[in-house]
Amino acid sequence: MDFKDFNHFKATKIKESTLEDILEASRNTYPNEFMALLGGDKKAGVVDEIVIVPATYGREHAIIHTNQVPMDFRIMGSVHSHPSPNAFPSKGDLRTFPRLGEIHFIIAYPFDLNSTRAFDSAGNEIEFEVIE
Repeated sequence: MDFKDFNHFKATKIKESTLEDILEASRNTYPNEFMALLGGDKKAGVVDEIVIVPATYGREHAIIHTNQVPMDFRIMGSVHSHPSPNAFPSKGDLRTFPRLGEIHFIIAYPFDLNSTRAFDSAGNEIEFEVIE
């Protein structure tokens, strides 16, 4: 999948219902990591869906089976949880981000809005807004 057509940005929006689903999935997968892809309107920079694909979840990793990712031009990036309070990307996350899109959320324990961070594909933290 080629994400080169995606406009680089420093801020994005995520629908509240989508974020709530991500937080719930992160809680339900704890103490393992949760991982999924994010879909939405690329031009508007609005994330509005979680794309669940086959993955392996562990306590210190989550791996998406990229060969089973559908051809979906709405895929914008990824989301995964950290079972610790650290909401910043690991070295492995930084290697994975560019392959999965332009926007990446990390949801850290205790899996709430305050423990949620967004990053661009280079691992730079970016602002996000929760919308209805």
